[in-house]
Amino acid sequence: MAKILISDGMDSSSVAELKKAGFEVTEQFYPEPELIKEIAAYDAVVVRSATKVTEAVIDGGKNLKLIIRGGVGVDNIKVDYAKSKGIKVMNTPGASSDSVAELALALMFALARQTSAADRTMKDGKWEKKEFSKGTELGGKTLGLIGLGRIGASLAKKVAALGMKVVAFDKFPDQVRDKSITLVTKAEVIKQADYISLHIPFDKAAGAEVTATDIAAMKKGVVIINCARGGVIDEAALLEALNSGQVRGAGIDVWIGEPEPRQDLTKHPKVVAMPHIGAATVEAQARVGGEVVGLLKEFFKK
Repeated sequence: MAKILISDGMDSSSVAELKKAGFEVTEQFYPEPELIKEIAAYDAVVVRSATKVTEAVIDGGKNLKLIIRGGVGVDNIKVDYAKSKGIKVMNTPGASSDSVAELALALMFALARQTSAADRTMKDGKWEKKEFSKGTELGGKTLGLIGLGRIGASLAKKVAALGMKVVAFDKFPDQVRDKSITLVTKAEVIKQADYISLHIPFDKAAGAEVTATDIAAMKKGVVIINCARGGVIDEAALLEALNSGQVRGAGIDVWIGEPEPRQDLTKHPKVVAMPHIGAATVEAQARVGGEVVGLLKEFFKK
C-alpha cells in the first residue's frame, strides 16, 4: 500500500477517491525541519506552493518515489536533484489555467475602473464620485502577453470578447499551441501594449524578464498584471515606475519573498494586491485534485 502525504491540502472528494483506491493518505503540512524527518515514511508527496521540497527534504525521503506539484510551476521543488535521486516529479499544468486567466482579467477590470479604491471609500462612509470619474474601458485597448502557454491563451480568448487587440511574445514559439494569436518580439509587445500580463515561469538564473529598461520603453500609463511568479518583473523598478506615473497601475498576485512581500508595493495606492490566489477556485481545485489522483493511480498502477 503506497503512502501519500498531501502537504498543502487537496479537494476532499479527490482525497476520498485516493483512499477508496487503496492509498494510505495523510493530510498534514510540515514546516521544513519537521518535513525532513517525516518524509521518510512516504512513497509520494503532493504539494502546492507553500511546501518547499528542498535538497534536504529529498535526502530525507528514503522511500520517496514521486513528487507531484498540484499546479503549474515547480520552482518550489528541487527538480533536478530529485531526478538525480531517482524520484519522478510531475505537475498538473492545465487544471488551473482558466482560474488564473480569470483573475488576471479581474485585475484588469479593477484597475480600469478603480474598483478596489472606490469600494474602500464607500466603506469609509465617503461619496467620492468625482474622484472615480475617469475610468477607462478595456475594449479597443491592446493587451500584450509575455508568455503564451495555456493561461496566456485562455486570457487572450477572454479579452478578445471585450474587443481588445492581443499581441504576444513567447520564448518558445514552436511550442505555442494557439496559432490564432499574433506573435511578436518582446520589444513590440512593450511598445504596443496598453496592458501587459505576464504568464511565464521564473528563471532564477536569468532574473527578471521585465526589467527597468523594459518598463521605461513601455507606453506611459501602461498597466501591468503579474499572476505568474514573483521575480519575473523587477519589483524595485516597478515601484519607481508607479511613483513616477510611467505605470498607471499594477495587479499583482505573486511576489518575491512570499508570504512576506514588500509592503511598499502591497500598500501602494496604484496596486491591486492579491495573496497568490490565482488557482484558488473551487473548480480549479477539483480539476487539480482529479489530475493528481490520475497521476498517482497511473504511477502506482492502482
